Amino acid sequence: MIFPNIIASAAITGTVLYSLFLAVKRDRSLASYSLIAALLMTATFHALDLLTVNNPERFMLYKRWSLIAESLLPVTWLMATLTAYRSEVPGSVGIFQKTALASSLLFVAVAVLLPIDRFYYAPDFDIEKILFLDNAGFAFYICLLVYLILALVNLEMTLRTAGRTALWRIKFDVIGIGALIAVLIFYYSKGLLYRTINMNLLPVMSVAMLLSVLLMFYSRTRRGSDVRLYVSKQMAYSSVVILAVGLYLIGLGLLGEGMRYLGKDLSKAFMIFLGFVATLGMVIVLLSESIQRRIRVFLHKNFYASKYDYRAQWLQFTEKVSSPKSEEGLLHAILEGFCETFGMVGAVLFLDSADRNDYRAAVTYEFDGGDCIFSKDNALIHYMKNKKRIFSIKDDKHEIAEQNRAFFEESGTALVVPLFARDEVAGFIALARPLHEKEVYTYEDYDLMKTLARQAYSLILNLRLADELSRAREMEMMGKISSFVIHDLKNLVSSLSLMVQNAADHINNPDFQQDMLQSLGSTVGRMQGLIARLKNLREKKGLVFSIEDLHKIARETVNQTMGKGDHPEIELCGSVVFAHADAEEIGKVVLNLLLNAVDASGDKGRITVETGAAGAEDMAFVRVSDEGCGMPKDFQEQHLFKPFKTTKKKGLGIGLYQCKQIIEAHHGKIEVMSGPGKGSVFTVYLPLAEEPKYAAEEMRA
Repeated sequence: MIFPNIIASAAITGTVLYSLFLAVKRDRSLASYSLIAALLMTATFHALDLLTVNNPERFMLYKRWSLIAESLLPVTWLMATLTAYRSEVPGSVGIFQKTALASSLLFVAVAVLLPIDRFYYAPDFDIEKILFLDNAGFAFYICLLVYLILALVNLEMTLRTAGRTALWRIKFDVIGIGALIAVLIFYYSKGLLYRTINMNLLPVMSVAMLLSVLLMFYSRTRRGSDVRLYVSKQMAYSSVVILAVGLYLIGLGLLGEGMRYLGKDLSKAFMIFLGFVATLGMVIVLLSESIQRRIRVFLHKNFYASKYDYRAQWLQFTEKVSSPKSEEGLLHAILEGFCETFGMVGAVLFLDSADRNDYRAAVTYEFDGGDCIFSKDNALIHYMKNKKRIFSIKDDKHEIAEQNRAFFEESGTALVVPLFARDEVAGFIALARPLHEKEVYTYEDYDLMKTLARQAYSLILNLRLADELSRAREMEMMGKISSFVIHDLKNLVSSLSLMVQNAADHINNPDFQQDMLQSLGSTVGRMQGLIARLKNLREKKGLVFSIEDLHKIARETVNQTMGKGDHPEIELCGSVVFAHADAEEIGKVVLNLLLNAVDASGDKGRITVETGAAGAEDMAFVRVSDEGCGMPKDFQEQHLFKPFKTTKKKGLGIGLYQCKQIIEAHHGKIEVMSGPGKGSVFTVYLPLAEEPKYAAEEMRA
């Protein structure tokens, strides 16, 4: 008995201290005084019951005073739960509550006036610690049980009225008070089953009291108590508390009858059977969406102030629709989100077909009738456009119902949610019948539907805009590639033009003829390659690296330009050097730099192409120098190597940009030195490579 006494003493002391804590606070309201009175009466009767258990020889004396304390529980707890966190208490209390509050004083009169032996008798109390109830005691505790249940219902009404912020602040305090009342209901409910008060359950009550007081203390000190709610006296008593306690008491009655008629052993089998049935029923509930929806609707209608936790619904819907990457996946996620949120069997999404002037199903989800086509002249479309509201099949709209009767009947559509693009109906979602056929949808559901519909269409629009932007970028890329190809063709045409001009003077020269044929073959091959690239612009050609002789590439490019006659003299110098490169792409770079030098030099000035190795940087280089017009400094700093920027009158402005892209793809770099009237020097640096063995053998041979 030592440990139960310690727990009971701690619970009583904690309750009294918490009452003193409430008393010294500045809150001098009726709610505070009522709660203090209820807690003190609970602690008093619990202390007297503890004395009764520890002093069995004087149990009638202590139980007499305990009964008087218990008689004050109905009025104190009823007043405490009627005033807790409520404003305008007199106006919020109906006639039923006022009558119950006044009649609760009869408990005190009965406890004081009737002899104690009319309530209890205990022939073996010193052994069993059980009080048997006489008729007066049985009626007293049954009525006390009813008043405690009524107090618990008052707490439920307070919770149902509280908003999100208020609920966060008061929930632990209300849970603590509710737990304390609930354990009293459990304690006294045994009298309904056995017509006894089992005082061996006092340790259970002690633990519950201690935990409840700790919860209330935490709530008052950490979250405050300055919350005031208005509870309407017209608030219905379709209470979850009444349902739960009623089922509990019915279960006790069935158990009592089982023990009475079946005996002790069979009653155990009966309880096992009831446990199996309860487990089976729980599994059915967990697996049935329809039953879950019924329970959710009942709880929302009768327990919560709002049907939806809007933050949770928003996050849940956003998470569902944010994962799909394709438009079809997004549309399917939107319908699935609507069905889960509002408890619908299925849905279909119709979108505007601009080219056909109608609305067609884009995607369906567990829905029949998705092959229907809605004209923009349909009465349903006009209704949603003009009213800016959701259409319910229960609305008395004869014209809409008649025009779309086949669709509504085939699909079982219950609601139609419009999607707006500004003031136009961009589409709509048809929701099939609800999982719970008796569920009533109100403005609260409609507001959430319209909010989710706006979010859904914005996601659809964003996905489409992203797709259009991707196509625009693809077209831009194709345009750039076309510009590069055209630029390369222009360079090749310029090379052919030089040959034609030089052919007039050197056509009879056998060496010229041989060089010209080689250059023509090479140029035609390159032009054919460029034309082939134009046919497959989307395919990006990768670089093909190998160890290449830059001096050889430069020589072939110089020969291709045929710099003779009226054109500036082109001099090739330097040494053989090898680099890791794509010969074709580097040939384009050298050709572009060489043609730019020819354009800048006009008909005078020397052009030099030099190859070699920069030992300090471990790089090979190709340098093209001219004595032409040069470039101003501001152009070099702001526009050089940028696309469509050029100093030429007829240039495209992409040659040097293309050169830089090719060189950087080779992990190289390009440098320039230029000044107005001083010519230009372009140097291309590429990763140096060792001389291949076959090249060295050829040179020795």
